[in-house]
Amino acid sequence: MVAIALPMVVSHACETAMTFTDRLFLSRLGSEYMAASMGGGLSAFVMMTFFFGLIGYSTALVAQYLGSGQKEKCASTLTQCAVIALLAFPIILALRPLAVSYFKWMGVSDPQLLLQTQYFNILIYGVLFSLLRHSFSSYFSGIGRTKIVMIAAIISMLVNVIANYTLIFGKFGFPALGITGAAIGTVFSSFIGFAVIAYAYFARENRMEFEIMVSFRFDLKVMHTLLRFGTPAGLEFFLNLLAFNVMVFLFHSQGANIAAAITIVFNWDMVSFLPMIGINIGVISLVGRYMGSGNPDLAHRSTWSGLKLAWIYSFFVLIAFACFPHYLVSVFHPTELQNEFQQNIAPMAITMLRLAALYVMADAMFLVFGGALRGAGDTLWAMVTSVLFHWILVAVLFVMLNLIEASPAISWLTLCLIFIVFSFVFYLRYKGGKWRKIKVVGQEISVQGADAMHETQDL
Repeated sequence: MVAIALPMVVSHACETAMTFTDRLFLSRLGSEYMAASMGGGLSAFVMMTFFFGLIGYSTALVAQYLGSGQKEKCASTLTQCAVIALLAFPIILALRPLAVSYFKWMGVSDPQLLLQTQYFNILIYGVLFSLLRHSFSSYFSGIGRTKIVMIAAIISMLVNVIANYTLIFGKFGFPALGITGAAIGTVFSSFIGFAVIAYAYFARENRMEFEIMVSFRFDLKVMHTLLRFGTPAGLEFFLNLLAFNVMVFLFHSQGANIAAAITIVFNWDMVSFLPMIGINIGVISLVGRYMGSGNPDLAHRSTWSGLKLAWIYSFFVLIAFACFPHYLVSVFHPTELQNEFQQNIAPMAITMLRLAALYVMADAMFLVFGGALRGAGDTLWAMVTSVLFHWILVAVLFVMLNLIEASPAISWLTLCLIFIVFSFVFYLRYKGGKWRKIKVVGQEISVQGADAMHETQDL
């Protein structure tokens, strides 16, 4: 679990650092810049989440093919994912005007709306690189070689930080482009990350072992399996992130100060959540591989190993949120309007960050048990339950803010408590054991399956 999950934790920590640094740089220009980058960036990601989730299921599928001894199907799965990414790109671009209309409908303030639209309209062109890179990352995660995913993420992060610093503030002879520069730097770094991981995929060792050069064809059987089990995962990811996006804008519609406060909270919440996605991917990979080789008991042991790692990380996050929120919030103070920040934004953000400490351990449960269910193929139940709970959160937040007119802190506390219940529902589903009986791929001869099992144990 550590061998597979730790590089993925580092990879997602790099993704976190990229987004965190962008918003930190933009916060120096003003709170509305920071809020605009969150609204625009999240909306661009929402536009591709269905395809992102669909492609992401290939981690489990590749792992199951590897565990069942069907190595040639691993590369074929990546080819089908690349086809999906190429077909998705023009669809996403065609839907771009809907997102801009959505910004206006959600009541974003005029200064933030202008900046957010500029940022989104550039960032949306980078979704192709993101989808293709995600396809390669899912392949390497599935076969358990996550170090290359980590290397690509580190290089992409370094490029992003340097490019955004240069283009936002106008350094090294470049003009100061502000939020436009942040979008350009992010797209460029996404391309670099894709190029690095694609180079590793076509390296000789990987090319020979997995018969890469004969995999460039449409495989109806693999595509059918990917669509059958990946579509629920894609729908879940899209509907859940859309719900999260609506929650963000519900807070943003309450005024500029609340928008700035909740953006700070979500930035730090991202530090808690995204690295644990690496553990989630490790669980999916190992559970998928062991289920593919017909060993649900080892899949169960992998799940508990993942939970221990996630809880260790979450414990330190809990301490930081509960004991040091003043220091965390002060990181985002703008160079101007210091009094406004200290009097109206910081106190609200500190309170909400302390409340976030309530659910970080439950968040670990959700990611680990959700990953185990998806790795085993229980994607339909996971989709329905997860989507239902996320939209319950949207409904509750709307009622709290707009009908009851509760304070943002009380509304946030209510969401945290509901999410804790949500995580235990996933645990109960896992404990029920239905995932043990699901068959995603057929197994080949036992010798191949045994070889794959020995390879896994060696790793």
